[in-house]
Amino acid sequence: MYSNFKKRLYDIVFEADTPAGKAFDIALLIAILLSILVVMLESVKEINAKYGHILVTLEWAITFFFTIEYFLRIYIVKKPTTYIFSFFGVIDLLSVLPTYIGLMIAGMNGLIVIRALRLLRIFRILKLSRYVSESKVIISALKASRTKISVFLYTVIMLVIIIGTIMYLVEGEASGFTSIPHGIYWAIVTLTTVGYGDIAPITPIGQLIASFVMILGYAIIAVPTGIVTSELTMASKNKQVSTQVCPNCLHEDHDPKAIYCNICGTKLNE
Repeated sequence: MYSNFKKRLYDIVFEADTPAGKAFDIALLIAILLSILVVMLESVKEINAKYGHILVTLEWAITFFFTIEYFLRIYIVKKPTTYIFSFFGVIDLLSVLPTYIGLMIAGMNGLIVIRALRLLRIFRILKLSRYVSESKVIISALKASRTKISVFLYTVIMLVIIIGTIMYLVEGEASGFTSIPHGIYWAIVTLTTVGYGDIAPITPIGQLIASFVMILGYAIIAVPTGIVTSELTMASKNKQVSTQVCPNCLHEDHDPKAIYCNICGTKLNE
């Protein structure tokens, strides 16, 4: 049976429409931002040398808080495995593992590994996406436009291969186009208007082609922007959801008037 105690905890941890739930979310947001700041400050040698002990203390306090949060979420959900293997479940686990693994690995040979593991704590920033409701609109728009974007990328890839090959034939090794891959690299850099300048055409024909590619680059940049913007407009019009999270399958994005989960049929917490 799903006890009243677990239900109250669920409302605090998973929901954001109660004072206690909002307070918990704010505390979690502060801990996430603070942990990211600690990771950044640890990478500055001067700060780490002077305040390293304070940063370590803060890190362990934050890790302890995230650990409690992780196991609390496992305890209160009806199906723990659903949460553990969900996107946010994996992110929550990654937010605490590096610190504990770094503590267990000892010895000079493991210092590089420890450093790499500790840097994984920066992925705590992904926990913020749980509180950015508009990110779901962006994800929905990207999913809706993935076919159009795929066709667009295929066209661009074919285009840079053709342009890179032509430039290799026109310019040759004297201009730095020593191979077709080098020509393709130049085409990508020019088409995206990055323009590193490490390879440049010197012949009149090559410069004419380069001018065409530069102008074409502006048109190409506008295409995916228009596709995604169109889908964003449609998604924002249709996106009216509540903050309710299904206690059974952890599905979100329910209709504001929904009483039951539209995925598994479980009654939503009121």
